[in-house]
Amino acid sequence: MSIVAIVGRPNVGKSTFFNRLIQRREAIVDSVSGVTRDRHYGKSDWNGREFSVIDTGGYVVGSDDAFEAEIDKQVELAIEEADAIIFMVDVEQGVTPMDEDVAKLLRKVKKPIFLAVNKVDTASKVESAYEFYNLGLGDYYTIAGISGSGTGDLLDAVVASLPEESAKTDEDLPRFAVVGRPNAGKSSFINALIGEDRYIVTDIAGTTRDSIDTKYNRFGFEFNLVDTAGIRRKAKVKEDIEFYSVMRSVRAIEHADVCLLVVDATRGFDGQVQNIFWLAQRNRKGIVILVNKWDLVEKETNTMKAFEETIRKAIEPFTDVPIVFISVLNKQRIFKAIETAVEVYNNRSKKVKTSQLNDVLLPIIQNNPPPATKGKYVKIKFITQLPTPQPQFAFFCNLPQYVKEPYKRFLENQLRKHFDFTGVPVSVYMRKK
Repeated sequence: MSIVAIVGRPNVGKSTFFNRLIQRREAIVDSVSGVTRDRHYGKSDWNGREFSVIDTGGYVVGSDDAFEAEIDKQVELAIEEADAIIFMVDVEQGVTPMDEDVAKLLRKVKKPIFLAVNKVDTASKVESAYEFYNLGLGDYYTIAGISGSGTGDLLDAVVASLPEESAKTDEDLPRFAVVGRPNAGKSSFINALIGEDRYIVTDIAGTTRDSIDTKYNRFGFEFNLVDTAGIRRKAKVKEDIEFYSVMRSVRAIEHADVCLLVVDATRGFDGQVQNIFWLAQRNRKGIVILVNKWDLVEKETNTMKAFEETIRKAIEPFTDVPIVFISVLNKQRIFKAIETAVEVYNNRSKKVKTSQLNDVLLPIIQNNPPPATKGKYVKIKFITQLPTPQPQFAFFCNLPQYVKEPYKRFLENQLRKHFDFTGVPVSVYMRKK
């Protein structure tokens, strides 16, 4: 799929235009400059032609801000990736030195560049746009990102410049969300996997604000990796922007197939990490726990075993979860982490034949029937897997109301033992025969 990048200095309306293109409120929009920090991807289509859109952080040359230098690098990477570039400027501010810096960068690029003069919502502002010829990028398009005025002509030109599409269509790929507390190493983990600095990484908590997709192909398996903002306690979420980020991370978990929960080994499996774990479990997602920064932990003979036991104790009764000890810095076991996530995804998608379920489990149930309640005996006659995205099983019996939680857990453990549902929450329902 062709890629269109939207670039420009901070606060010219790039994210508002991006949200209009993808028809969702994906990019965080705020009047504070520097809100969009990473390249943000979305899908759009115009007149039947689909393309990907990259929203970039505002480009600032020579800033002392640690983020600004990183944002500049991100913009340059986005320009490299794109097939066409929309350079956005603000008619209300006129040509600024920062616009000239971006124009200087773009004049060296051998790709179609479309100068979009934003916030042109009155006739008088149309005349004010003439000064943007001074940027030396030729003709421009006057638009109003908020109302959509003028965007049609711009998109007609952009789509006409894109290379011909290949025949392969992009199917819905599995989604692996990388989640955890702030500063656990989520963005570094993805950067290490894909071998490029796609995400901004600094030692300041809260760097990643949006949830961002990256297509990834390994072990012959293609999927989307989603980097999320770190989820912290509600009391600590002060900025509005941070609140939106946390909400977006929660939504990323809800839309994921597998959650890779990154834990900072130096901080342990604390209450906040457990909350994220249970959020993923309640949403019936596949889960892999990645203990990062393992290289920083002082080790004795049983350190790893003890750490693992602490985690399993904290996540009872759902203890059938893979735990991988990694070091993103040393690239230690990071591919093992992805391999494990693929296995968990396959477990979550697994469908067990009804005949196989009954052949294996009915004899076990016969030897270990549910305890009698008030002199009444429960007889389980038939088992089937329900047609849901995650493993759910219906056990048909004469008195479903008398089957208590401990016996349902016994049934779940038998399903896990015989059919391998490691890393996946399994639901057991008793139904009236």
